[in-house]
Amino acid sequence: MVEAAAEVVGTRWSRPSVILMATDLSDLDRLMPFALDEGAATGARLILMHVVSAGESMTADAAGMPYYDPSGAVDIAEKELEPCCAIARKRGIICDAVIREGHPAQQILTAARQFHADRILLGTRSRGRVSKILIGSVAEQVLRSVNIPVITVGPEARLAVPGNTPTKVVLHATTLREASRPSAVLASQIASSLGAGLILLHVLPPISDMQRKGEPTGMDSAAMMELRKLAEELSRDVPAGVTPKVVHGNPSIEILAESAEHHACLMVLGARHRSALENLTRDRTIYKVLAHARCPVMTLEETTAGNREQGTGNRLQGVGNRE
Repeated sequence: MVEAAAEVVGTRWSRPSVILMATDLSDLDRLMPFALDEGAATGARLILMHVVSAGESMTADAAGMPYYDPSGAVDIAEKELEPCCAIARKRGIICDAVIREGHPAQQILTAARQFHADRILLGTRSRGRVSKILIGSVAEQVLRSVNIPVITVGPEARLAVPGNTPTKVVLHATTLREASRPSAVLASQIASSLGAGLILLHVLPPISDMQRKGEPTGMDSAAMMELRKLAEELSRDVPAGVTPKVVHGNPSIEILAESAEHHACLMVLGARHRSALENLTRDRTIYKVLAHARCPVMTLEETTAGNREQGTGNRLQGVGNRE
């Protein structure tokens, strides 16, 4: 099973040649450390992208009359991005700034196709109570429109400080469905490249909920058996080791708690199918994890293996044609 998933994943996603970082400039200070870290670790080319939207391009004349002037917004973006490119180049990373005008999500997807991006890096935000999370419409549209890995960096994310933990840790939350195998393989590949340990986490419903619904409460042993089997297969490529873990509780709370406890440097989540990301407000687990994670979160859409590569090209192409 893992072998088949490995053929689907290949090495393109764990060893990207092009990383597209999309920024609205307000999150630049938060995104750049992660982008530099990714570029240095993978040797990938960095594309730093900002999309000037209609709202940014509105200004006013001396009489206070508003008018459309994108040149001012473009100048601001250039002044913000060029120093970032210079920092990356000093570190030996090939880096270019790209500024486009138009609808942000569409332009990001078009650029991903144009530059053959293997990975997209985005910022997310969280406002108000947990029940009122807002990750941003641009991030949501990008997440539901591609099936290449997308790394989101939330407002609570911090770059791991070397020496704070004995070993780096990558956390992968799995449903144990067959469709989740590609994201598990990707998580193991990334853990291997980072010299990190891998935690495989499976969250079962609270025991009280299972009892109330008349569901069998002895699922722990079956889930752990399946998880150990997966861990054994993946451990061949993860020298630092793979640790299986089964817990009961609310999925988003348990995933975030496990990540915080082990100071994970990355979380890898798989979306069951496209509709799971069609509206993130309906997928509470992914929604809350993206907004409140203390480390970057990589999300991979789990489409059918046979259509994965073709689907990526078609979907990006379709967005580009709508310009």
